[in-house]
Amino acid sequence: MRTVYLDYNATTPLDPAVCEAMRPFLDEVYGNPSSIHHVGRQARALLDEAREQLAACWRCRPGEIVFTSGGTESNNLAILGTARRLREKGRHLITSAVEHHAVLHPFEHLAREEGFALTTLPVDGEGRVDPVAVRAALRPDTILVSVMTANNEVGTLQPVVEIGALCRERGVIFHTDAAQWFGKEPFTDIHQFNADLVSVCAHKFHGPRGAGALFIRSPLQLAPIIVGGGHENERRAGTENLAAIAGLVAAFLRFVPEPVFARAVLEPLSRRLRAGVSAFDGVIVRSPPAGCLANTVAVTVDDCDSLSLLAGLDLAGVCVSSGSACSVGSLLPSHVLLAMGASPAQAKALVRFSLGRNTTVDDVDFAASTLGEVINQARNA
Repeated sequence: MRTVYLDYNATTPLDPAVCEAMRPFLDEVYGNPSSIHHVGRQARALLDEAREQLAACWRCRPGEIVFTSGGTESNNLAILGTARRLREKGRHLITSAVEHHAVLHPFEHLAREEGFALTTLPVDGEGRVDPVAVRAALRPDTILVSVMTANNEVGTLQPVVEIGALCRERGVIFHTDAAQWFGKEPFTDIHQFNADLVSVCAHKFHGPRGAGALFIRSPLQLAPIIVGGGHENERRAGTENLAAIAGLVAAFLRFVPEPVFARAVLEPLSRRLRAGVSAFDGVIVRSPPAGCLANTVAVTVDDCDSLSLLAGLDLAGVCVSSGSACSVGSLLPSHVLLAMGASPAQAKALVRFSLGRNTTVDDVDFAASTLGEVINQARNA
């Protein structure tokens, strides 16, 4: 059976060159970077070298990088670590209604269990946060704002530079979950987002799963959420995963400064897909026509549900999702689409196509025609 993989926002295949960069750390470099003998010192030197390479690419200090297990941990460390460190300064937090659950759930925990006040900002019909709403929500006791750079479900790009400037003007820490940005949009340096905290996830740009990083602008200090050792300058306990770190750094250097998801290649394919799926009755394209990731086309289908559509597409060989891969199997409507003004029924009928470097015109045409067949089957059933 033919397989057409159009779920690159969920994860990407590990690049062969990245795999090769990881290989030495899976056998010959086996030392613990915290050990004082020569085997440990070799591992420590290579860990330091990886951090320095990434810092040179980000144009930041090596000490401003914390290696993590992925985007979820980076987001949790940024949010929980900042709130707990600064709670004596204030207890008001701000985020948006369309964030990934790795952002929303830590905020909700802080509000529910730790005595913080949370403001969740609305978005417009394209899923975009208005900086004016951010300014209006800021209070004297606001200590943290978090708005993602690009939405994982519909692809909307957020005005994070402007939001970051507002926060800096008021002395408020700004965090952005940039997991979907890297490898897809232009990158100059880590400071381009105007953020004090930036979350990174390697497997979104052909790096390994289980590898991430958090940029922490100096001199900000966070309360660690994993304790038990002085690793990562006492910010994240646990022996460093050198193979994953090597893969993250190799993938970042190869695929982010020159985005592997090239807009010039993917935008025409996305336009073709939009046109193809829009021809079917009851299909509404939810990804905005401008200010959107070039690889992302999210649609809703009237009189259908996501699980039926995804199952039908999968049986035909088309791999897509209904939003965040972390919510697969959920019968709940998409919180992103609800925030954008879709009805609960529509928000339960989301299909997200996310294209990648191996996507072809034939793939896009096959996916569009298959969606039409699956819609007919689902409605008849």
